[in-house]
Amino acid sequence: MPKFFIENKNITNNIITIQGKDVNHIKNVLRKKSGDQLEICNKTTQQDYICEIDKLEEEKITCKILKKTENNAESKIKVTIYQGLPKSDKMELVIQKSVELGVYEIAPVEMKRCVVKLNEKDKNKKLERWQKISEVASKQSGRSIIPKINPVIKISEICEKCSQYDKFIVAYENEEETTLKQELKDIKNEQDKEIKIGVLIGPEGGIDSTEIEYLQKNGAKIITLGKRILRTETVALNILSIIMYELDS
Repeated sequence: MPKFFIENKNITNNIITIQGKDVNHIKNVLRKKSGDQLEICNKTTQQDYICEIDKLEEEKITCKILKKTENNAESKIKVTIYQGLPKSDKMELVIQKSVELGVYEIAPVEMKRCVVKLNEKDKNKKLERWQKISEVASKQSGRSIIPKINPVIKISEICEKCSQYDKFIVAYENEEETTLKQELKDIKNEQDKEIKIGVLIGPEGGIDSTEIEYLQKNGAKIITLGKRILRTETVALNILSIIMYELDS
């Protein structure tokens, strides 16, 4: 069933009003009619509803709430991906697939070996597009939240945040001993509470050794992902899959 997100202000008593671009999508792409059903999620409360379309107008669609539903798509494992800015449209792939796999938040990172350099105007345009990609992926995968794409951040700012996580992990190609599984072992038996995990991934050129030293001093755990060198756009998907397999059961 198609899923859409609305603001808290769009709910009055038992009625939900859909506005904006979703109106055209529902009317002209999905070709929905009065009496058809939609799944709608309140962004604020993360409450899902099964609704029936009542009226389709030029700029809005009015729906009646039939029932509240319980959504089990969200995990107590809150993973934030800090992705070193990659070239081309790789960031879009990272966002799309990470949202499908259950990421909580994503932040692009400016790092020493990033080829991509964004000015303020480009950052704002990119951020807007990236957030839209997150929203579309959330709808497709049945999420109850739209993971936030945070503004571009620097390594120094990340180091200030390391202590906010139960575990902050850095994937580094020159690490040979410590694995992701080892780092997750000591929190594996804490699934009954919310767990916050931060993950830093380098760009195509990898992570500079000075950045690794700085991160380690601030509590980050440096890990290997095995003997093969993965592309930067593959790493987030690899790590998220392992974390969710190990902890979200």
